[in-house]
Amino acid sequence: MNDAVRLTAWVRGRVHQVGFRWWTRVSALEIGGLDGYVSNLSDGRVQIVAEGDRSHCDRLLDWLRTGDTPGRVDGVTEIWGEPRGGYEGFAIR
Repeated sequence: MNDAVRLTAWVRGRVHQVGFRWWTRVSALEIGGLDGYVSNLSDGRVQIVAEGDRSHCDRLLDWLRTGDTPGRVDGVTEIWGEPRGGYEGFAIR
């Protein structure tokens, strides 16, 4: 059994107005078992907060880095922590 974790990731590149948030939500739902959200930041990055099994969060992070995303991903930075809860499902903000 995997331990529950919190992944916070920031994606930089051409990721606004290209369906990136929608794609991220669909990917999280396809992986399953993830709660959290994806949102645009005012500096042009996209922030993803996902809580769930480490393997599920790793899979989402791998997908963000594959380059097979809408727009163009120039880089992904992540931090890991303990889940905080308070999310129901995976939302677009």
